[in-house]
Amino acid sequence: MAIIKPFKGWRPKAEVAAQVASRPYDVLNSDEAREEAKDNPWSFLHVVKPEIDLPLDLNPYDQAVYKKGKENFEILCDSGVFIRDNKDSYYIYELTMDGRAQTGIVARAAVDDYLNDNIKKHELTRPDKEEDRKNHVRVSMINAEPVFFAYRAHALLDSLIENEKSSSEKLYEFTAEDGILHKLWVVNNPETVIQIEAYFREIPETYVADGHHRTAAAALVGAELRAQNPGYTGDEPFNYFLAVHFPDDQLQIFDYNRVIKDLNGLSHEAFLNGLEKAFEVEIKGERPWKPDALHSFGMYLNGLWYSLKARPGKWSENAIGVLDVSILTQQVLEPLLNITNQRTDKRIDFVGGIRGLGELKRRVDSGEMAVAFALYPVSMQQLFDIADSGEIMPPKTTWFEPKLRSGLVVHSLLE
Repeated sequence: MAIIKPFKGWRPKAEVAAQVASRPYDVLNSDEAREEAKDNPWSFLHVVKPEIDLPLDLNPYDQAVYKKGKENFEILCDSGVFIRDNKDSYYIYELTMDGRAQTGIVARAAVDDYLNDNIKKHELTRPDKEEDRKNHVRVSMINAEPVFFAYRAHALLDSLIENEKSSSEKLYEFTAEDGILHKLWVVNNPETVIQIEAYFREIPETYVADGHHRTAAAALVGAELRAQNPGYTGDEPFNYFLAVHFPDDQLQIFDYNRVIKDLNGLSHEAFLNGLEKAFEVEIKGERPWKPDALHSFGMYLNGLWYSLKARPGKWSENAIGVLDVSILTQQVLEPLLNITNQRTDKRIDFVGGIRGLGELKRRVDSGEMAVAFALYPVSMQQLFDIADSGEIMPPKTTWFEPKLRSGLVVHSLLE
């Protein structure tokens, strides 16, 4: 069963919520964050990417950076930009993109659920990125950004949430500069709070959809704090961390595409001939071609789009082998292009499907890349199958949109 708890959230006053809310720390670099927040002292980027307020030559992992983030959050609280709710609450968070809405429950997830693998993972974490987020939590003593969880839809729970949306007053409603509509409600009626927790106890497990590094960091810092407080009861805030939980039937996974710098010494003709062993190759012409089914790929090479359809028997019938990214890896990247470690090889880059096929074409036409591959998106069921089997997806397999805004609700690890 999944354990969630309400909490007294720190959040911006309604009139400044749109100014505070920022993109997540990991979707823009320091220069982009500095530019985005330069005329907005209330942007939450000052908390989650505090290096933007320090000298350019400072190492972004210096302890001074984390201390600055803590200081910036305290300024937001002390100045009254942030207020704290006085009742234990859940929060309902709805995001709408291109007319499609998804509604999640902002709650505290249990450190024990992470440690006991009742929160399922499907990606590996990088030690440097994990340590960065650990340091942010250790110094600030807040979960500044929620992680993005999924659960198998629960009809009664989802109905309750919809009723709360229709009967309660919204705290926030604003459209961000990227066109995403954000709405937030607070749920603090004691009976409803109890019912939400009870429904979650009927859900066997939850899944990390997006934010594996933040999830690991938050849970492992919680475990560290337990070790530092051997008399802990389990009720302390550090036994939990901040997450937004979404039903799987409201979520959409976008494609996560690949661009490659060179053809490993092969001519265009030799490369196409090499592909014929594993794929039915068809020229589609100059118009972008997007794969429309599993085991089919779009490819852009030398000014032309191709469709690649994997031949029968060119994939393994298991949770990992059946993934299109696995087929591409085993039939193209490794044998033809000599890319054996996608996590470290500098010849490959990854492009989220939200950027469109035009971005793939642009990067090849510019001469930066030699070839691009468009993949069919992974399904939620495939994600669940892999997480349930204890397997790990290849890197850069899933891309979720819309992204959660940071700074709408913050969880303090201190009372």
